[in-house]
Amino acid sequence: MTDTQPRRFWLLAPLSAGFAAIVSACKTAPVPGPGQPQAPQASAVKGPIVGSKGSVQSSSATSARAYRQDGATHLYDLNAKRIYKGKMPPLLYAIGVLNVEIDKAGRVIRLDWMRAPRHAPEVVAEIERTVKQASPFPAPTRMGKVVYTDTWLWHKSGQFQLDTLTEGQL
Repeated sequence: MTDTQPRRFWLLAPLSAGFAAIVSACKTAPVPGPGQPQAPQASAVKGPIVGSKGSVQSSSATSARAYRQDGATHLYDLNAKRIYKGKMPPLLYAIGVLNVEIDKAGRVIRLDWMRAPRHAPEVVAEIERTVKQASPFPAPTRMGKVVYTDTWLWHKSGQFQLDTLTEGQL
């Protein structure tokens, strides 16, 4: 027996085990025959509740920062007429920073102001109403649930931009 034969065996053993694991993972579950009980269906939520408009039903984001883009796009899709077009003026009526907690089905379960525009309580109420009405958001399928933060830039006309998708200021 030469020196290389034992080494080859130790090299082939893990490779063979890995190949066997891959092949066994590819097997399909057996289909129950007639008269056999079927496995109970999982009651877990499969995806979001379908929204009123054509927003994305799920998000593949892996972080709150990445999900923020999906959340902002969803809000823009549902509020297209309320989005301020172009660069915002230098002085805005209100600016607010809001945390939005989304569950695994895309439903809004909590709103938490980091910086509320206290001088404009009507804006606070309108932003909260807008976010709640936009539920369900894209389901954060890779995270289970998510808390994301966005900054609302509010013009005196009642139109807004989100910092995530803003066109900037003059």
